[in-house]
Amino acid sequence: MSRGAARAALLLALLAAGCAKKGPPSGGPPDLTPPRVIETEPDSGTAAVPAGAALSLTFSEPMEPRSTSEAISIAPRLEIRRKRWSGRTLTLELAEPLTPSRTYTLFVADGARDLHGNDLVGGSSVVFSTADSFPRGRIHGRIEARGFEPAGTALWCYDDGREPDSTARDFDAIGIAGPNGVFRVDGLAVPGRYRIWAFADLNANHSFEPETDVLAPADTVFALEAGAPIAGPVTLNVVNPRAPALVKGAVLDSLADSLGVLRLVAVADQDSMRRTLRDLDDKGGFELSLAPGKWRLQAFRDLDKNKLWDQAKEPASEILRLELEPAIELKDVLLVLRRARAVP
Repeated sequence: MSRGAARAALLLALLAAGCAKKGPPSGGPPDLTPPRVIETEPDSGTAAVPAGAALSLTFSEPMEPRSTSEAISIAPRLEIRRKRWSGRTLTLELAEPLTPSRTYTLFVADGARDLHGNDLVGGSSVVFSTADSFPRGRIHGRIEARGFEPAGTALWCYDDGREPDSTARDFDAIGIAGPNGVFRVDGLAVPGRYRIWAFADLNANHSFEPETDVLAPADTVFALEAGAPIAGPVTLNVVNPRAPALVKGAVLDSLADSLGVLRLVAVADQDSMRRTLRDLDDKGGFELSLAPGKWRLQAFRDLDKNKLWDQAKEPASEILRLELEPAIELKDVLLVLRRARAVP
């Protein structure tokens, strides 16, 4: 072998050895930590904020710019002319100066996330005032949510007598519920009377859509007085009216038959085309998710496996009629299979 050929063979061998030695993947474990707002300008609770003050938010880690920028607003509503990123800090340039003697809330709604896709859970809010002193009024409490997660739910606060315009975002103040549903609306003028609406943006498009989202008023008017400027803790019960009900239970085959297929069928009262058919194992346990409303539930042994109940030949349970509320959980439902009844 020539010297050149020997060198080429040696180089190929070294390359092959290098390719065969694969180390562990670089970069370490994946980032699963949710980001947080760690600094704001001005701080929450600050008074005498100048009309031309710069507003900024600093996050615990680099954020995805577009989704985070879209999640940030100011109440009462102010046009933000420009949102400028510098590392982990977002600075807001307003289209007009802040109004004197006014309280504002700078808030981060659902949708803000870091570069690894982790959501800023529960949002964040910063309340400040251009008045000489910060208003003492506060409403605080907890959302008991059914049919949705409470984290990130907005608490729209209005002077009593005003109704929300769901498209204008014209609330006087706002709070954001944390991961456990705890909320606080700060900076309310005292004395004053206030109403709260809970807004859950379930499709996360930063707009109220009646077909998908929840906008529910509290049934209480909160009166704040000089001697009692704080209302709470209060509990707001909020239900997603479209949330399915969960029905859990079992089918008992009193005949101990093993032929055919044990099936469970649920049919909506008002629309027989809304039909759910479920195959069950020998243990007979089941769990169904059904839309709110009236349903008929029945189990049968499908001997000919055509997915239809033959009343004359196939064992079945009595029909169980259910009226299901949104997000309710109905447990320990029991259906018992009986022998087929001869049809006269």
